[in-house]
Amino acid sequence: MKFIVIGTTAQRAQQMEILTSVNLVGEAGTGKSCLLHHFIHNSFKDHSQHTIGVEFSSRTVNLGEKRIKLQLWDTAGQERFRSVTRSYYRGAAGAILVYDITSRASFVNLSRWLADAKALASPHLVTVLVGNKADRDDEREVEWAEASKWAADNDVHFMETSSLTGDNVEAPFLLVARAILLAIESGTLDPEKAGSGLWEFEWTTQEGNGPPKDEEVDTGDQVLLRSSWLPIFL
Repeated sequence: MKFIVIGTTAQRAQQMEILTSVNLVGEAGTGKSCLLHHFIHNSFKDHSQHTIGVEFSSRTVNLGEKRIKLQLWDTAGQERFRSVTRSYYRGAAGAILVYDITSRASFVNLSRWLADAKALASPHLVTVLVGNKADRDDEREVEWAEASKWAADNDVHFMETSSLTGDNVEAPFLLVARAILLAIESGTLDPEKAGSGLWEFEWTTQEGNGPPKDEEVDTGDQVLLRSSWLPIFL
């Protein structure tokens, strides 16, 4: 789906921006919220509590001349919120599947989380398996080799991170963005096709007196807030 929005700057320019939805999924206590917080704010989230339902963040990343805005949905890991969080999987183009390397219980349920994500997301879902809390290697219950094999068997990317130290925290998000961009360029993913989990914005600027003020852009089935580019489904 494509949207064309007019704004104003001192010189004429044109830029394409891709908006995509990415879910963080996995058991409660694996550090999904801390991982996301470090990616957005470049700092560790002290006194983090379990997510209730779903929390939203976003960040735009530049890959060459392309800009990809990641809509990031941090979903609760508790069973009682499963029916709520599953609704946010619908149409997602990416998923970051998180487990705790010090908790084998968080690893053994990965297949269920992956199945849920694939059932409702884009047919070409890009998935990255993340073993979090790599700073606690002396407490490790899941070996790197075992997790790597699981990822290979399930055709997903894999890496370990530490949301405490910040080690590798940007990598899974950038990997999702790059994989989505490559899929678009190869023709595997079409942003204009319904259910792709992608929206494409053609930002056209004209001579004028500065940037446009925030306003709603009505596209019929969605309303876009120009300040955040967050689609609100009606």
